Amino acid sequence: MSARGLTRRFGRLTAVDHVDLDVPAKRVYGFLGPNGSGKSTTIRMLCGLLTPSAGEIDVLGLRVPEQADELRARIGYMTQRFSLFEDLTVRENLQFLAAVQGVPRARTRRRIDELVEQYHFGDRQDQLAGTMSGGQKQRLALACAVIHAPELLFLDEPTSAVDPESRRDFWEKLFELADAGTTLLVSTHLMDEAERCHRLAILDRGKLVADGTPDQLTARLDGRTFTVDTPQPRKAQHVLSDVPGVLGVAQVGNLLRVLTDDASAADARERMCAALSRSALAGEIAVAEPNLEDVFVAATRSAERAAQEPS
Repeated sequence: MSARGLTRRFGRLTAVDHVDLDVPAKRVYGFLGPNGSGKSTTIRMLCGLLTPSAGEIDVLGLRVPEQADELRARIGYMTQRFSLFEDLTVRENLQFLAAVQGVPRARTRRRIDELVEQYHFGDRQDQLAGTMSGGQKQRLALACAVIHAPELLFLDEPTSAVDPESRRDFWEKLFELADAGTTLLVSTHLMDEAERCHRLAILDRGKLVADGTPDQLTARLDGRTFTVDTPQPRKAQHVLSDVPGVLGVAQVGNLLRVLTDDASAADARERMCAALSRSALAGEIAVAEPNLEDVFVAATRSAERAAQEPS
């Protein structure tokens, strides 16, 4: 799946701004970004639910939106809200979605039996969906989304309303699907979920600001992240935030985590040490391993600064 120059405007608002994407097959590709960054709008364009204002989309060899009707039989789509029928049982929901997706009747019973076993609904087939827990509803929604064995699955913030254990189990199901040959595109605003993806795109205010594997993205920040151990972290945070070249300072437990905009660890440490000394603050500064939160902050803050610079 690929997109070039993908753009969507709503009046004067540009929700998605000339985004280029290449989503590898049989992998979990993540969209990371805050609410309002354009993730859902991008997904809706990629699956043919929303017409782009500009750009080209190729999904499974089909042009979108021109061939969206042909595409729908080959993709699945799971939204962040439980959108199935709460007054139907587990099995009735699966039967209904099988009919909607055109699964042949001769195949339907066998396919539902497979999913009931795979998603652990053996003792809940006759339970009303509305009486299930959040994690159970989530599993049922995923089972319904793959009832027709799609080649490509879109998941829009699929774990926003479930507990950590249910999220972990859900991601195991996603990797099982990828191993079986399904391509998955998952939007999220959660860093721990982003770290699970094979490849990741970071969106900020409609723009693609970073793209790569989690390891590739974090490696680009080598030498730019630090921890500061200080007895007065709140005061030190304010002081360090004003140091030239510092993109962000966040408190994590008893430590401060500092991200800089240059790759010179020695120069950055010198500037921070000098700033703490001028404010009569003690602190031990050490180089830290970058993580995806650092990547996100670096990408979005750098894009923000570039947007503010005069052209």
